[in-house]
Amino acid sequence: MELYSTLISRFVRVMALCSVLLVGMLVNSSVALASSSPWVETDFSRIRVVSGQETLGEQGQVMLGLQFELEEGWKTYWRTPGDAGFPVSLTLEGSDNLASWEFFWPVPHRFTLFGLETFGYSKEVVFPFRVKAKDPAKDISIKGQISYLLCQEICIPFDAEVQVRIPAGEAFPSLEESIVSKYVDQVPGLGAEAGLNIETLVLRGEGDKRELLITALSKSEPFVSPDIIVEGPPGFSFSKPEVNLLDNSLKAEFIIPVSVAKENKGVLEGKLLTLSLVDGVRGFEVEKLAQFTPITGFSTSTPTELLTILAIALLGGFILNLMPCVLPVLSLKLLSVIKHEGKDGSELRRSFLAISLGIITSFWLLAGLAIGLKTAGISVGWGIQFQQPLFLIGMGGIVTLFAANLFGWFEVFAPAGLTDKAITVTDRKGNSGDFLKGMFATLLATPCSAPFLGTAVGFALARGTLEIFGIFTVLGLGMSIPYLLVAVRPEFARILPKPGKWMVWLKLFLGLMLLGTTAWLLSVLFVQVGTVATVAVGVLLAIGMGVLALKKFALMQRISLVGVLALLSMAVPYGLAEAPQQAARSDLWLPFDQAQISTLVGSGKVVFVDVTADWCITCQVNKKFVLETDEIQSRLDQDGVIPMLADWTLPSEKITSYLKQYDRFGIPFNIVYGPGAPEGIVLSELLSIDETKKAFDKAASK
Repeated sequence: MELYSTLISRFVRVMALCSVLLVGMLVNSSVALASSSPWVETDFSRIRVVSGQETLGEQGQVMLGLQFELEEGWKTYWRTPGDAGFPVSLTLEGSDNLASWEFFWPVPHRFTLFGLETFGYSKEVVFPFRVKAKDPAKDISIKGQISYLLCQEICIPFDAEVQVRIPAGEAFPSLEESIVSKYVDQVPGLGAEAGLNIETLVLRGEGDKRELLITALSKSEPFVSPDIIVEGPPGFSFSKPEVNLLDNSLKAEFIIPVSVAKENKGVLEGKLLTLSLVDGVRGFEVEKLAQFTPITGFSTSTPTELLTILAIALLGGFILNLMPCVLPVLSLKLLSVIKHEGKDGSELRRSFLAISLGIITSFWLLAGLAIGLKTAGISVGWGIQFQQPLFLIGMGGIVTLFAANLFGWFEVFAPAGLTDKAITVTDRKGNSGDFLKGMFATLLATPCSAPFLGTAVGFALARGTLEIFGIFTVLGLGMSIPYLLVAVRPEFARILPKPGKWMVWLKLFLGLMLLGTTAWLLSVLFVQVGTVATVAVGVLLAIGMGVLALKKFALMQRISLVGVLALLSMAVPYGLAEAPQQAARSDLWLPFDQAQISTLVGSGKVVFVDVTADWCITCQVNKKFVLETDEIQSRLDQDGVIPMLADWTLPSEKITSYLKQYDRFGIPFNIVYGPGAPEGIVLSELLSIDETKKAFDKAASK
């Protein structure tokens, strides 16, 4: 009995000890959990709130941090996002015992895409915010509502909620204190001394050529990759700076081009600018007045896009002569010149001029075909096709086949009848035979010319008839250069390259270049269908190339298997595509209502429809450089003009159906309706002010 009582007593003691330990663990656990909220998982990111203290302390004040962890390649935005995006937003409605709070921004980084400048954060960022309790003797409960935008090639808005309770009590650091302190130090003017300073700011220039000249100093350590972000009054925008490092990188000079809206031209002087100097994680922020100093001597001569594409077309046309399918034809003609050096000079010149005219005529025929396609509405702008996954997959397959052909993994021969006809024409005497010979040389060059013609056609179809004819004429002139040179000086025939082993290396190089084109097409496809589908298409293309390389199998067997792989790749977007999800919309225009368009037009109104989305970079370019300009804004603000905004940021069957009526599967898409154009005038993908104004005038005409 005594033994039994002893055992019972010991059991009770053990249970009591376990209870004390359990309670202690629970208490400690609750205190530990008070220093951070649970992670909130979203697509491509997760968020939580961390506290620098376990308890409030006597002051009832604590520094918290809104911690973001972002997947690779994704970013979110600073207080001034730049040309696109919107900043992270935090509200604390519903919090208990909260007297006041203040939100802080760590130093951001610049992201440049298609000429648009944005500012924000990638991988990880913690936004410090300080809260103060009404009653320090009571716990404070923080309930945060967060709105933020994540961007890669596309942008997706998210909302999240976090909650954390900080108990009252004597202050002591938390386990997350180092996380909060690290980013507090990155807040300009709040954290540790950054050793940075902005010395001078000068506004200079005249007319449309204005810029800021800013000098900055680093006291403690040399600059590594300095940048300056300028925030100014509405109507002014500040481009990416040109940076010059001086004095062993302890001094930096920034030259920042300024774009000035017409209504604000000349009034930046005397305005207060906020300058954020950034160098890695170091930051310094100051406000300075823009002091204007007019100077002269700015260069206004820069190569235009048209001159650049014409130069590319000329070079591309000349390179066609080095293609394996064209060079033998050229070489045979040049060898014939060498063998008959005594031939009459005028006759020789007429012969080579006739060949050149035949080549140029062929390119004119191609230009006419391109104009016909544009007029028929089959292709308004090349970029539209590049926004269609099936088009991208098809182009990727075709370019990959070109590469495999250049690698020698399979050969496609011209029909025997065509070859015989070419030989017959080649042997024909007189200028007519030379003219046709030039046309056949172009025909033989067409399969080899796909990459070069693609560049020229892509530019031309976004423009008018004159540009198309100009570009194709220059392509023809480029291909005619060897013939024109010989027509001027027959001895040039001796220095032009002859067929040889070097052509094998040229084919290999061109094949690798085409594979680079395929990789670029896949990068564009990624924006449309996401990672999984893009990887699947890439794998199928790689398998297809591998099949073509297996020469132990018959050509028809390989072609059949490649055909099956092509069908599978075309099916990929339907099974594996990831649709973008975005919910931001603009309140500037009336919401899109297709049913009202015909009624409004019937009453004499002009309706301008803009199908756009926040994840569409080209849409932002159109908005910045056309739709928000004075000339177009004045048109949209006129009586009798109804601007409608169709926001396709989130999938919308209504908008998708509307686009399909015009055979469109991508954006931007702009169209103007009116009494003079009840069926609508579809505008180019990349808008221009002149085209838009003409569409308004035509639509408004009776």
